This record gives sequence, C-alpha cells and structure tokens, in this order.
Amino acid sequence: MSTQLSAGGAEVTVDHENGCRISSLRIDGTELLRQGEHFGAFPMVPWCGRTANGRFRDGGVLHQLPLNHPPHAIHGFGRDHPWRKVRHGDGDAAFVYDLADPWPWAGRVTQTVELTAESLTLSMGVETYGDSFPAQAGWHPWFRRNLGTGEDARLDFQADWQEERDADHIPTGHRVDPKPGPWDDCFGMQNGVDVTLTWPGALELKVRSREEWVVIYDEQPEALCVEPQSGPPNGLNSLPRLVTPVDPLEISTTWTWRRLA
Repeated sequence: MSTQLSAGGAEVTVDHENGCRISSLRIDGTELLRQGEHFGAFPMVPWCGRTANGRFRDGGVLHQLPLNHPPHAIHGFGRDHPWRKVRHGDGDAAFVYDLADPWPWAGRVTQTVELTAESLTLSMGVETYGDSFPAQAGWHPWFRRNLGTGEDARLDFQADWQEERDADHIPTGHRVDPKPGPWDDCFGMQNGVDVTLTWPGALELKVRSREEWVVIYDEQPEALCVEPQSGPPNGLNSLPRLVTPVDPLEISTTWTWRRLA
C-alpha cells in the first residue's frame, strides 16, 4: 500500500509499508529516484549512517544494536518497518512509527511530506514516551545518475569541512579540508546543507536543510546520494543529541527543482 501526492507536474509516491520511503519522485513524468525495494529515499532514524560495532553508551549503560551491516549497525530501524498514515491531503501527508525493542526506549517518530509544483519538503520529529535518549534522524535519497535524457548528473557543493574517517568508514573525530571524490563521506556546512544536482539540459535540483551535516555517496554508477542528517555517522557515540520529554528532535529538508529544457 502506498500514498500518492501530486502538485503541478510533480508526483510523489510514499511507500509507508516499506519504511515510509519516497519510492518515486517524478517531474513531468521523469523519475528522479533509483527504483527498487531498498532504494528511493528512506528516513534514517533513530540513528544515521554507521554506529561502530552497533554499540553506544547512554551514561554508564552500554547498549548493543543488531548488526545489520556487520560489523556495524547502519541507518536505523525506521526504513525496515511499516509506518501508519495519520493524514493525507492532495499535496501533503503524515506518518508515524513507534520506537520499540530492540531500540532501548519507547518513543514515536513522525514524518511529514509536503509537495508543491516546485518543491518537496520532508520533516521528521522524534519524541520520547518517557525517559530521555540519544537519537539522530535524516534521509538517504538515491538520485538517478542519468535520467535517460543526456549527460550524467553533476554534483556541486561547498563544504566547510570533511569528517575524517578510518578504513572502516567510522569518523575519527578530526575535521579535514574537503577532498575530491569519489565519496562515501560526511561533510559539514555550518550555514546549513546546500547541495545542487544538475542533469544538463533537463533539471536542476537543490537539496537544502538547516542541519550542518550531509553524507555524499557517489561510488555506484547508477545513483548519487545526498543525505542531510542531524549529526555525523557514529553520532550516538561522538555527538549524541538528547531527546527529552520537552525537547524532541526535529529536522527537515527541502528539495527544489528548476526545469532546464
């Protein structure tokens, strides 16, 4: 079961039974997202990227997550579970997912999707039902490298730093000057995420967020990933963001497009 949104020449499909991922984003009939059960654009929650060895501490307590990408835990649980639809209009919808075992705390995640003729805004909120806990949230879109209409997409961004990572793709805690790709790397943008994808002669798409962190992944020939998130990979250990009863975690990203043809 999926939810359809439309506005102008834009169409979005939300597969809330499959991790509440955006399974399709079509502009004037052209699909922008890589297709497949594990692709599209999925929410990463309650953590983003890799958590080293699936372990993190909350105070003096050591927690072990399932190793879904051995030897690490990656991208959270939200993408693997059905979400419930709680609102659906012509151009907007909202969905919820309840955090439960094997996540150590009870809570709720809400994702809203808002579509206009020129933009898509995704928002996510993480709330606790009781005890405070560390968490992260973000999105992992797989944009098609080639739309079948000409040249491959160009990727343009200006980062203030790059998170140095070890051979196991875990940030070391050091910030370095941005390096040339190919990338499977986290970058910092102190004024907010701002990345442009351009399919020459077809479409320009900007990915923006108020958050400082974005992972860029372009090591596969089929797709480019631009992943705005609330902290760096392994952030449950290195930069925990505490969700409390009075202070939920809230994050959003807006994608805007401009036709070039």
